[in-house]
Amino acid sequence: MITKSDKNKVRQHRHTRVRGKISGTAERPRLNVYRSNKNIYAQLIDDVAGVTLASASTLDNSIEKAPKTEQAAKVGALIAERAKAANIEDAVFDRGGYLYHGRVQALAEAAREAGLKF
Repeated sequence: MITKSDKNKVRQHRHTRVRGKISGTAERPRLNVYRSNKNIYAQLIDDVAGVTLASASTLDNSIEKAPKTEQAAKVGALIAERAKAANIEDAVFDRGGYLYHGRVQALAEAAREAGLKF
């Protein structure tokens, strides 16, 4: 039987493996997604300088209470809006070891529709 901590360790291992292959720069930052049971977080990260250029999450006051998938889509649109404000058009998508499904997919597709390219 796989426990919650085992599932998270497997996800972290998957994320570490992917992070060996992708990296963000100032021109094309990494769009990182972290998903908890209640919330979802997105960051645009410049790995060369080690700084976060923009971030958004369901904890922002502009995100109303709704089903989790709809909240994730709103976070995707918000991160794309903040990326435009920071003059960022392209990004590298980092799904954080999660399956590209459900909330992660909703966030990514909303960010694409709002004008972020990846």
